[in-house]
Amino acid sequence: MSEVNTEKFMHDMRAVVIDAEELLKATASQTGERVEKLRARAEESLQAARERLLQAGENFGPTAREAVRHVDNQVHLHPWATAGIAAGIGVLLGVVIGRR
Repeated sequence: MSEVNTEKFMHDMRAVVIDAEELLKATASQTGERVEKLRARAEESLQAARERLLQAGENFGPTAREAVRHVDNQVHLHPWATAGIAAGIGVLLGVVIGRR
C-alpha cells in the first residue's frame, strides 16, 4: 500500500515542479534585487527537487510496480477473500465514522 502512495506522491511532486517552473517563467519580467535573489533560490531548489525526484523514481518505481502486480495477482487468485476483507474494512470504517 505504501508503494502506491509513493507513486501518488511522486506524481504530485512532479506536478509541483511543473507548476513552479511555470511560475518562474511567468515572473521572468519582474525585476529588483530581492526578486532576483528569490528567483535564484527557487531555481536552485527546483533543480534539487528534480534531481531527487529522478533518484526516487529510479529507486521506488520498480518496487511499486512489482507490489501493485503482486496485489493484483492476489486479488485475481482470491476474489472472495478480497471482497470479504474489503467489506470488513468498510464495516469498521463505518463504525468508526458513525461514532464521531
